Amino acid sequence: MTGPSFWDFGEKKKLLIFQRSFHEHTLRMRVVLSQLPLSVCVCLSAVLVWLFFPATLGNPLFLVFLLSQAFLLALCIIVPWHRLPFASFLVIPILDMVSIAFGREGGQEALTGLSVLVVLPVIWLCASGLYPKLAIVLSFIGPLAIVWFPLFVRGDLSEQALTKPLLFPILILGIGVSVSVLTLSMVRQQRAMEQKDEALKEALDVSTKQERLLNTVMEALPLGVVAVDGDGHDILMNRRQRQTHALATPPGNDDPNESQLLVFDTDRTTPMPADRRPVRRAVLGERFTDQLVWLGDGKDQRAFTASARPMVDDAGKFAGSVVVFSDVTELVNALAAKDDFVANVSHEFRTPLTSILGYVELILDDPDALDARSHRQLDIVRRNAERLLTLVSDLLAVRSGQIAIQPHAVDVAELVRGSVSSAEPRAAKAGIRLSMDLPDALEAHVDSSRISQVLDNLVSNAIKYSPDGGDVEVAAWEDQDFVFCRVTDTGMGMNEEEQAEAFNKFFRAGGVRNSAIPGVGLGLPISKAIVEAHGGTITLESEPGRGTTFTVKVPA
Repeated sequence: MTGPSFWDFGEKKKLLIFQRSFHEHTLRMRVVLSQLPLSVCVCLSAVLVWLFFPATLGNPLFLVFLLSQAFLLALCIIVPWHRLPFASFLVIPILDMVSIAFGREGGQEALTGLSVLVVLPVIWLCASGLYPKLAIVLSFIGPLAIVWFPLFVRGDLSEQALTKPLLFPILILGIGVSVSVLTLSMVRQQRAMEQKDEALKEALDVSTKQERLLNTVMEALPLGVVAVDGDGHDILMNRRQRQTHALATPPGNDDPNESQLLVFDTDRTTPMPADRRPVRRAVLGERFTDQLVWLGDGKDQRAFTASARPMVDDAGKFAGSVVVFSDVTELVNALAAKDDFVANVSHEFRTPLTSILGYVELILDDPDALDARSHRQLDIVRRNAERLLTLVSDLLAVRSGQIAIQPHAVDVAELVRGSVSSAEPRAAKAGIRLSMDLPDALEAHVDSSRISQVLDNLVSNAIKYSPDGGDVEVAAWEDQDFVFCRVTDTGMGMNEEEQAEAFNKFFRAGGVRNSAIPGVGLGLPISKAIVEAHGGTITLESEPGRGTTFTVKVPA
């Protein structure tokens, strides 16, 4: 097998020269390429004269024409134009006009129309874009000199002789103007494109820097972040999320789909349905915060909270979502340990408290065993022991998260009246005006003792957290198979952060903690558990310094 020949290299070089854009060549090559069309035409003219008019080759003027063209082409090739002033190469087309004048005068008996060759240097001048006004002037003066100079030499200066060849320079002038206009237009377009190109490069540079910054921030985050498009395909995932994904990947399955990942519910054992998994919910366009899931299995299982925010395109249509996973294993374990501690302590408290209450009741049942003063003191012991036992029971109820209810037909209006009546002595002592807005009767199928517990707690809180007096209104009504109870006060109120945590266990507002108002922060969580056990909801609206409104809604 033979290697490439010299001809192959030559052909490749030629192809490379003509395939490149004109402005991509060196200045010397651009000058040569600009002169080359005229040189080719001169060579063809010389061949025609040699074949059909050999006598013309003896004409000195024609020989000057041929030799000058060869000399000019050699200049284009030899001269280092990039070292000279930039516009110096324009001397070549001007000298071409002089050379063509010699060729026209020496070869017009053989070949007519040699003067037409002047159009090539005119195009060169006007297409250069340099000194456009001067180029247009030369595109007329040069051809005019070619046709008039012989007349001056011969002394034939009649009006007819001078006017007859004028159409030729005028035609060349028109060509020069057209080329100049087109060149200027192309130059403007090129500059506009260059400006756009610069703007695009700057935008690309800024985008690249922003992408680099985003990647750095993403990799530095202690959270797992994944972005998905509208079809559920991952478009961005940081290092922490790749670790999280690997944790949820089943053994032996290198590319699981969402339904195959080891994602479990809060009990750590029940596989979470596909439509409730965070990424699937995000793909469906849902917005959610702090969904608790367990990923992986065995001793490597970890707890994560997931939050998602949808993305929209310029038309406002869903374009994907960003899902953030946060490892909360230590927090969940700490909360579980705290609940276990509370439950264990509560169980330990219940037995001695029950025993204390039993013996106190036995002593109080014997009226002759105690004098009045001792009876009052033991009565205080009994009340506080009962309060402690109630608190222990509430702690256990909150720990289990289950409230047992026994629904039956109840007049809720009567329950409200009972709670308000019980609270009237405390309200009067605190200087608070109690009022009710109730129908005569309000039938519902609920657990009367549990609903009374909720009402007592809400009314008691309304009085307790109105230390400077004010108004407390309790209202109840029925609407579309639901019973509503509302307790409104004009007391301390809560800010937005406190409202968000009002139903959490052991939470107490900052202003309450700094006051002498008693409480442990279990009343509202227990009330919420009771209402939800009835299939209802409890909500609050509050404003600092303006008061609070709690609304209970349960099925009738």
